[in-house]
Amino acid sequence: MEESTKKIAEGFRCSYTVFEQGTDPQFVERAYRKAFEAGKTGGFYPAVLCLDECAVEWLEEVVKQEYDREKIIAGCQNNGRELLEERFLEYTEEYGEEELEELLGEETEGEEQNQFIGYMSFQDGMLEADTLLLEIPVEHPWELIGYLPMGGWNECPAPDEMISICKYWYEKYQAVPAVFTHDVMEFYAPMKLNGADTMEVAKEQYAFCPDRVDQGTGTYKISELAAGLEKSEIWYFWWD
Repeated sequence: MEESTKKIAEGFRCSYTVFEQGTDPQFVERAYRKAFEAGKTGGFYPAVLCLDECAVEWLEEVVKQEYDREKIIAGCQNNGRELLEERFLEYTEEYGEEELEELLGEETEGEEQNQFIGYMSFQDGMLEADTLLLEIPVEHPWELIGYLPMGGWNECPAPDEMISICKYWYEKYQAVPAVFTHDVMEFYAPMKLNGADTMEVAKEQYAFCPDRVDQGTGTYKISELAAGLEKSEIWYFWWD
């Protein structure tokens, strides 16, 4: 275990479990799902945090800024859908009709995702770094962003936008933020799309993270993402 791991874990002031670098990711997956069920009556929501070098630097910078956790949580608004609509228009405003149709696509096959992968090493498939399973004492899952204020760089939504989008996605799809690294975020969606239209959800996810389509699909089409989402419990986002 890295020396910084315990220090960071204790800084959250909640129950936690440490999974050391090189551990089989399946142990984390099982522990998260067990904690998710326990949290329903235990007064917490679990969050997995992969402490690679960049994530440690990010957390140290967050502490230096003395961010106001309660302010972030209290500032959460009911405008998540509007934010996503604005972001989609922003990314496509210069597209002509044919370009937009090309982006949307007509693919009928896509990759399903039912396991977390954000903390896995591409080299050996084990944990990339020490990883924490935190039991964060929040009433609502979107409030996890108050503890892990990810965003505000590249095309990643700022924390104040992030928390509002997470609130909207929980209320509409029952999707909860689950896995955090310095540039990856994964949601756990046990109800899958909760009956929603696959293309509409995929458009929202593209607005949230364009790289999910631009670098995370083979065809670079939103319809490929949509086809995979229908049966997926995990929503994966990576901001390059």
